Amino acid sequence: MDTYSSTRAGMSRTPVFCGIVPPHILDKLARSEDPAISAAARRTLVSDAAQRTGRRLTTVVGATAPTVEAPAGEPRRTIHDAEHGTTLPGTQVRDEGEDPGQDATVNRAYAGLGATFELLMSAYGRDSIDGAGLPLVATVHYDENYGNAFWNGEQMVFGDGDGEIFLDFTVPIDVIGHELAHGVTQYTANLTYFGQPGALNESVSDVLGSLVKQYVLNQTADQADWLIGAGLLAPRVTGVALRSMKEPGSAYDDDVLGKDPQPGTMEDYVRTGRDNGGVHINSGIPNHAFYLLATQLGGKAWERAGQIWYDVLTGGTLEVDASFTDFARATVAAAAARYGEGAEHEAVLKAWQQVGVPAN
Repeated sequence: MDTYSSTRAGMSRTPVFCGIVPPHILDKLARSEDPAISAAARRTLVSDAAQRTGRRLTTVVGATAPTVEAPAGEPRRTIHDAEHGTTLPGTQVRDEGEDPGQDATVNRAYAGLGATFELLMSAYGRDSIDGAGLPLVATVHYDENYGNAFWNGEQMVFGDGDGEIFLDFTVPIDVIGHELAHGVTQYTANLTYFGQPGALNESVSDVLGSLVKQYVLNQTADQADWLIGAGLLAPRVTGVALRSMKEPGSAYDDDVLGKDPQPGTMEDYVRTGRDNGGVHINSGIPNHAFYLLATQLGGKAWERAGQIWYDVLTGGTLEVDASFTDFARATVAAAAARYGEGAEHEAVLKAWQQVGVPAN
């Protein structure tokens, strides 16, 4: 994902590119001795690079404004088919309110957009990702053997995977929620995509993505698996998901993918210049803090725990370059403001303490 400079005054909302699959995974796959795997990964990397270039150009010419407005409080979804090309958005194949068709990928994308909209509206009173009824646009069947899904600042895009490492990217509903959550961050805290603020950006998307899945399944925090991308990895892969919020570093350990590098505490914080300063790696730390908070509070995670995170994201006080400590302290303040200095406040303090991030 690439993001661009912003100012607090006016909060410039510049388009971004952000994919669910971390670049360190694609880089490793591109070096595979299996040509079926390496070719697909290299094609994905080339396509992603082109998207990043396109986003930079958009900052010069300006983003395209939505042409269709949604009724207040109701989703306005359109699904397009790229037919294995790269022209966006592609051919429209399903509009809001239309019945499901024969293409399961189209149907899953439509349902995932709706579930994310519903969680934001019902739990937090937010009308779409921008809070003002932004239409939700998605494109499926993007490129050939494309191993990623992304939010490009304007719409969602899903690849079909290569069938060797990745399956269809519409299968895990939390992938859809994760990418749309980047849009929520774009329109709210607008966190810089580098180092700790970048890891927070990724973590917020994992949190909201997981909450979408739990909301759809009507799960309590204790019932949830806290995996991001479960069902995405092909049968040949030794792993269960892309990331684990419950146990960062345990999502996969595979001969081709390697070992999940995520730390769960500051003791194992990874300092690297790759992946925009390790944004997909160190996001495991705030991810784990949220998991600890949600399971300590119990019940539905999108309620108290999710509300605290949402309050911080949308409160207008979080700087674009916020560190883990800045975010932690903001969650402590948000918990006290909404719930008083009781169980929620103490649980937030304890969660951050357990991952080694100062919060007071």
